[in-house]
Amino acid sequence: MPKDTPVIGKSNKIVWAGRIISALPVLLMGSGGVMALVNPAPVRPTFTALGYPAHLVPVIAVVEVICAILYAMPQTAVLGAILLTGYLGGATASHVRVGQWLFILPVAVGVLVWMGLYLRDARVRFLIPWRKVAAHSSS
Repeated sequence: MPKDTPVIGKSNKIVWAGRIISALPVLLMGSGGVMALVNPAPVRPTFTALGYPAHLVPVIAVVEVICAILYAMPQTAVLGAILLTGYLGGATASHVRVGQWLFILPVAVGVLVWMGLYLRDARVRFLIPWRKVAAHSSS
């Protein structure tokens, strides 16, 4: 952390909660990408239903795995979160375009990505502060 960045107190419990929450998207995205690489046959019908050519399954699976790995590593977690947000945004748009209600799943995974990162990284907590609104007294 740069010297001029204020140090925000971190509770071990908060950091561990962030790690646990972050593990969920990593496991989902990583295992999904690896499974699509190892055995792409079950994934192809879904891809074609969403309007993607079946030959793109391995390419998109590699992107998915790389994003999950970048997010899992503390040094590149912010970059990974940004890339996962883009990836999940594309997944959301694909589902919305064909009228599937499953668009909620990539949205939920994206929320988990940023919630986990927020809890485990003090720099992100500094950049996205939650502020308490002071109660206004009425005269």
